[in-house]
Amino acid sequence: MKAKLITPIGVALSLLTLASCVSTKKYKAMKAEAGRLRADSAAFSNRILSLDGSLSKSQMDQELTNSKLQKTNAELNSSNEQIAAQQARLAELQDRIERQRAATVALRKTIADALVNFNAEQLTVTTKNGKVYVSMSEKLLFPSGSAEVNPEGKDALSQLAKALNQNTDINIDVEGHTDTVPITKRFPDNWALSVARSTEITRILVKDYGVNPTRIIASGRSQYLPVADNSTPDGRARNRRTEIILEPKLDKIMELVEGASGN
Repeated sequence: MKAKLITPIGVALSLLTLASCVSTKKYKAMKAEAGRLRADSAAFSNRILSLDGSLSKSQMDQELTNSKLQKTNAELNSSNEQIAAQQARLAELQDRIERQRAATVALRKTIADALVNFNAEQLTVTTKNGKVYVSMSEKLLFPSGSAEVNPEGKDALSQLAKALNQNTDINIDVEGHTDTVPITKRFPDNWALSVARSTEITRILVKDYGVNPTRIIASGRSQYLPVADNSTPDGRARNRRTEIILEPKLDKIMELVEGASGN
């Protein structure tokens, strides 16, 4: 009979022991799960913090990019304004150069018309490098080896002076030229002869015909700027000349050029 009583008690104890073991395992599993959840939570928190940091850095980078973009746009607008100003200045410069070219062409015609009564052996009127060249032969102006202008030469200078006095915005260079044959009378060398001839012509233009002296430069080039071969009589005759070089004033053009280079 005791044996019958013990068996149910043992079974009950066994069940309690088994329940206790199951509860312990479940507890440990739940504890482990809680640990994993805490670890995951911490990882998520760290990830969130990292994302917040990345977001802040991205925002800062974006702000910096926007600032650089605004600066670039401002510089671009400034550059566009400078380009527009330069283009306007260039257009004005081109317009002035074209008007200067037209003025030179008109001046050449005016001078050629004023000297129409003289033939090509006496003088020529040409344009070169934006200037008008009036080349007068020795035969027209001077006796051989002399710096005294003859009557026909004075007549030519008189006609030229009328045109010069009607066109006051013109600079005037008077250049004397010789051939290579050394001078033997009155002058020590061809330099002196070429200078004496240019200054005598300048004196006549100013004193006799009223050309403003501030417009004129007189110089002598001697034999060193020939236009023909000095080995022939014809070439030497062509080299013995006085060139009156007329150049429209370039003050406004130079102001534009200097203004462009200063920007």
